[in-house]
Amino acid sequence: MQPNSRKTRSIRNLGKIDIAALRERVLEVPEALWEAEDASKPNRFAELDTTRHIVFRFVPNFLDWRNAYDRPLMADWRPLLDPVLAQAVAPYGYERGDYPRIMLARMAPGGVIQPHRDANPAAKWPHKVHIALVTNPDVTFFVDGVAYTFEEGEAVEVNNMSVHAVENRGDCDRIHLIFEYFDLDQPDPEWLAPLHAQAGSAGERF
Repeated sequence: MQPNSRKTRSIRNLGKIDIAALRERVLEVPEALWEAEDASKPNRFAELDTTRHIVFRFVPNFLDWRNAYDRPLMADWRPLLDPVLAQAVAPYGYERGDYPRIMLARMAPGGVIQPHRDANPAAKWPHKVHIALVTNPDVTFFVDGVAYTFEEGEAVEVNNMSVHAVENRGDCDRIHLIFEYFDLDQPDPEWLAPLHAQAGSAGERF
């Protein structure tokens, strides 16, 4: 299963984004909500360690990125999220795009996301974009061993097919808005149809 050739091979800077209103709202989220949302999150992967998430949108099946669903908080947060997302994806120039996954990721001081690839098929096609909302100079993002530091308000596409990892060696939380984006008018990859056939024969639902 070859990934989308439009995806970056390392990182791609998408520019500075006006995050003021969204950042303010994020800083007001009570600990109880972080805990409750993290406890019910659908993205439970070992490499994420103690990173906490508030998931607004997700995929019901890790085989397909085209059938996403909104989680309960999406409606309330949409007025803040939509302008930020629109600014970030403008450089792609797609007439019609969609967002399979949208979430906040909060890493405490000393936190580590272990080296990994986003191996499930639903991650192979969309662009994966990070926007730092809260960070510090001692947060490092690694792609294939190369270290990057993302500034607050900077939108960056990362190559999630390469080995990537994160370390927060600073003294404050690192909170990113993370989302996926793809072109609805781009033809589906040839390998997607066989996955549907296999899933159907196994009784799985997309």
